Amino acid sequence: MRIPVISRLISRKPRVAVIRLSGTIGGAGRGGGLNDAALAPVIERAFRRGKPLAVALAINSPGGSPVQSSLIAARIRRLADETDIPVHAFVEDVAASGGYWLACAADDIWADDSSILGSIGVISAGFGFHQLIDRWGIERRVHTAGESKSTLDPFRPQSAEDVARLHTILGPIHEAFKDHVRARRGTRLAADQDLFTGAFWAGREAVRLGLADGIGHMVPHLKALYGDKIRMEVHGMRRPLLRRLGLSADMLLDAAEDRAAFQRFGTRG
Repeated sequence: MRIPVISRLISRKPRVAVIRLSGTIGGAGRGGGLNDAALAPVIERAFRRGKPLAVALAINSPGGSPVQSSLIAARIRRLADETDIPVHAFVEDVAASGGYWLACAADDIWADDSSILGSIGVISAGFGFHQLIDRWGIERRVHTAGESKSTLDPFRPQSAEDVARLHTILGPIHEAFKDHVRARRGTRLAADQDLFTGAFWAGREAVRLGLADGIGHMVPHLKALYGDKIRMEVHGMRRPLLRRLGLSADMLLDAAEDRAAFQRFGTRG
């Protein structure tokens, strides 16, 4: 079977695989966020389909699940090492918290002047409703087997023991995050400032602190590295038809959660 000349010419163009990592990570169990199970075939295709010159990560994420962040980043590094393919990260609006965890899976990180990077910390947030239900004369009845089963119940007063127990969980997760950043960024990180407080910075300051390697956009930077003739093949998660058409209730909930997460870091010109 003869391959048309045009197809042969296209197939011979040097190629960079682009993985889009956009949205919250591990989004609420409804399948709307980035998660390792959904991204696994996407990442595999990007690295193994036709031996690309490089893999580029297009990142726009305010974070989310630390476990899913770790799993996705580990998969990227494992495939990069197995295939000996360089990985470059390009930050769009934000790579914060788990989004920055993903960026650190790359060999280098590039951002826009107005990109937001960092937020290397761990958070647990909730509400307390015990005074509200008291005011309305509502009696809450909870029965457990196991004294810690109702830890941090929002309808009970917060206890010092519950908070201390929570910090024994948050602390090791934060340490794992810091270890990942140190391992990937190494001596590029500024030594004169604590970068692990949960603070975040705009593009050029992030570069100065070693959180990113420079200001640069994906297309011109990749062309400068690999030549003007490179072809970029984009890989991303496939969404169900109803979600793509905006006809899913889950989609509306995910969109609201995404918006709230991005707004923490968002700026408007």
